[in-house]
Amino acid sequence: MSENIDTESPNAPTPKSGFNATFWLCNIIEMWERLAYYTLRPIAPIYIMQATEPGGLHLTAGHKGTIYMWWAAVQSLLPMVTGGIADRYGYKRMLFFSITMNIAGYLTMAYSHGYYGFFAGIIILAFGTSFFKPSLQATLAHQLDTANSSLGWGVFYWIVNVGSLIGHYISPLLLGNPHSEGGWKTLFLVCAGFTALNYLMLFTFKEVPSGASKSQSPWQLFKHTIVNVFEVRLIAWILIMSCFWLMMYQLWDLQPNFIVDWVDSSMVAAHVPFESWKEIGDQGIAQVPQQVLISFNSLLIVTLMVPVSWMVRRMRTLSAMFFGMIVATFGLLVAGLTSNAWFLLLGISFYSFGEMLTGPKKSEYLGLIAPPGKKGLYLGYVNIPIGIGVGIGSKLGGYLYGNFGEKANLALKYLMQQTPLGQGKTWDGSIATLENAVGVSRQEAFTKLQEVLAIDGVAATKLLWDTYHPQYYVWLPFAAIGIIAAIALAIYGRLAMKWSDMNA
Repeated sequence: MSENIDTESPNAPTPKSGFNATFWLCNIIEMWERLAYYTLRPIAPIYIMQATEPGGLHLTAGHKGTIYMWWAAVQSLLPMVTGGIADRYGYKRMLFFSITMNIAGYLTMAYSHGYYGFFAGIIILAFGTSFFKPSLQATLAHQLDTANSSLGWGVFYWIVNVGSLIGHYISPLLLGNPHSEGGWKTLFLVCAGFTALNYLMLFTFKEVPSGASKSQSPWQLFKHTIVNVFEVRLIAWILIMSCFWLMMYQLWDLQPNFIVDWVDSSMVAAHVPFESWKEIGDQGIAQVPQQVLISFNSLLIVTLMVPVSWMVRRMRTLSAMFFGMIVATFGLLVAGLTSNAWFLLLGISFYSFGEMLTGPKKSEYLGLIAPPGKKGLYLGYVNIPIGIGVGIGSKLGGYLYGNFGEKANLALKYLMQQTPLGQGKTWDGSIATLENAVGVSRQEAFTKLQEVLAIDGVAATKLLWDTYHPQYYVWLPFAAIGIIAAIALAIYGRLAMKWSDMNA
């Protein structure tokens, strides 16, 4: 597989021998923003819908799917326009605006405990991030060329995960044990504080000329953005990557709830070094917080991203992405089809290696083929597949998990169908009416099941797992989509190579 990137043109820039101060400043700015974001992101699914979460919102999987769909759409589709705006009005100005919006989003979440308040905070945060990403990444792209872009994007991806890794470990300290509404408020306020540190970074941030026209109006920019995206190669790439990110994001969006519901991490908890990395789950035994388990993804990337980027620096970007898709899909299956935390971590290992091959390469690919003066525009397009894929995946995940995977709903179903509590009661088969039919709330369902059957939490979890097999219904559809994306990318690479030969 190949793509047509002209590195031999007499007008091509002189290769850079290293990274300058602006490159490293971009990385620091990204790290602070990601530290705040990933203090929230891996724990947000629990806050939104986990039935037994103290201080949480106790919404349904469907509600969570709707929130995540709009979160993805605003954050990842708006860069189609905001990338061009950043090219036109200046990266530094847009970074200041985005930082301010992100802080406002976290503050809204902190002081609004409810569905609409949290939803509003997420949309404000997503709007700010939609300006942040293309502004920062375009600045970074201007510091790189074909000689150092692979390593440069790898370093950038590494720095992103430094912030992500620390964020995973901070949230248990902020939430306390057990979690409380006050702990959640503290977490949101700390996220706002981390974001505000980037105001200090902007004092030494020098504006980078984009090379774009400064005379276009916002409407002209929007029209220019939409026109440019309707290019056959871009559309095909967007559709393929949308399928891949639909699968990939389930580790961060769906896996947290799956781990809390089904994964027994007591054997891992016996070996963790800090008490803050332990909590008593609904099974009544010490478990490792799900965000600490998932942080193994960031830990591996922080440890291995730079050497992996160096090893694949000469590998064609589409080839690296293809192998990354296959490995990541295999990892998601290994992690999802188990209730054993050790196998979960093994699956996350495969998943992470696939991510290391695919994640940085997506930005490198579009950064290299972007025409002069359109770096921000093209790097705004990078986020379109995430918006489409995560948006659709969130709704699909909400349906699959709400109907076939959530422990609280399966406990209600078992009470209705297989215990004396359901005798003489009627139910139309819809999850939406299940609580009323049984006469037990989602928050009380798992405890009620233990009471009715006179068993403990461990036995009740195993009973539901063996009866309903949530792992297959939840994870096999997503794995199938990941395989389809990889096959489509292989075909795309062959077509791109033929197209390049025809236009050589």
